[in-house]
Amino acid sequence: MANSYDLIIIGGGPAGLSAAIYGGRAKLKTLVINKGAIGGLVNTTREIVNYPGYGQISGPDLMKDFKKHAETFGVEFLKGEITQTDFSQAEKKVVTKKGQEFLAKAVIVACGSEPRLLNIPGEKRLRGMGVAYCATCDAEFFEGEDVVVVGSGDQAIEEGMFITKFARKVTVIVLHDEGILDCNKVSAERALNHEKMEFIWNSTIEEVVGKENVEGVKIKNLKTGSTAELSCQGVFFFVGMVPSTGYLKDGGIEMDKRGYIPVNELMETNLEGVYAVGDNRVKYLRQVVSAAGDGATAAVAAERYIEEVNDFNRNVLQSDKKVLLLFFNAQDNESIKYRTALEKLNEKSGTDYKILSVDMATKKNLAERYAIKTIPSVVVLDKGTEISRLEGLEESLEGLI
Repeated sequence: MANSYDLIIIGGGPAGLSAAIYGGRAKLKTLVINKGAIGGLVNTTREIVNYPGYGQISGPDLMKDFKKHAETFGVEFLKGEITQTDFSQAEKKVVTKKGQEFLAKAVIVACGSEPRLLNIPGEKRLRGMGVAYCATCDAEFFEGEDVVVVGSGDQAIEEGMFITKFARKVTVIVLHDEGILDCNKVSAERALNHEKMEFIWNSTIEEVVGKENVEGVKIKNLKTGSTAELSCQGVFFFVGMVPSTGYLKDGGIEMDKRGYIPVNELMETNLEGVYAVGDNRVKYLRQVVSAAGDGATAAVAAERYIEEVNDFNRNVLQSDKKVLLLFFNAQDNESIKYRTALEKLNEKSGTDYKILSVDMATKKNLAERYAIKTIPSVVVLDKGTEISRLEGLEESLEGLI
């Protein structure tokens, strides 16, 4: 089928592009579907100075290099928005807003997250020109300048203190009465006593002011209704992040109450063959370098999963013979002896079963499919349908065939 792939990656940020590079290099037919500009949030970063190998580069330029690298391995790209998914079958299906349908053996969700916007005048227009959402990404570009921080939760206050390492002054706009912050008590105490931090209480920001760059903000006092303009060169918004996972709500993927996807060390979700990487997953650090690592891990895991699926289809579902599926530990002497005994029994019986050995250390998905809890175990299959099984060394092989 023209729309059938080995691997589909939803999202073209650093996590998705890294996964694409690894997928393409593994000779997987790979498609990246991205609804916006390639690069995602990284495109809003004026300069990146902490990505290995690049002393200084803009976010868009770095993402162009990522995409170009993926294209050298034959990765395909499609601009489109995924609105529907069906991950319940062996072949996973995704559907775009335009009605295009694509099938894949594995899917990597790399759609990222977005800062929660206040949608006030000037915020979108000056994004990347003084308006920022990530202190570790952009704080150093405000060396010796005045910065405004919007928000009073843990992220706002802790990132605000990080910004003080570079800025001349950091002014925090807080909705609450004087002395009340939404962050933890330790951070609140440190911030309130920080010599470079000031607070404007009972207030909100109404507008970001500036022509080509941020020049100031308009602040409204919520109690008096009065407004005032404060001069600054940067505004950091920390009013929350929103994972871009709404389209997955009814797709069976486990998500936390905020919409982030929990994964294991292989980036596997609760659904077989579906992975989540980058800013849309539950994680500690949201940076380009950590996103790239996520993508590499998921793509390698997906490659091995696809190889396992292909082997199973070829050796089990398409086999003319019944199959003895042996789950064992290749490093365990008892397991190896068990395999030898099974081979001798099959040869002696003359029933000509096909033996397929599965090392539990490398093919966990197959073991989970057949609910294997003890090794060694043997599952007798006919075209993939279980006929019988033996579990553990305690059960005799006699009578199995």
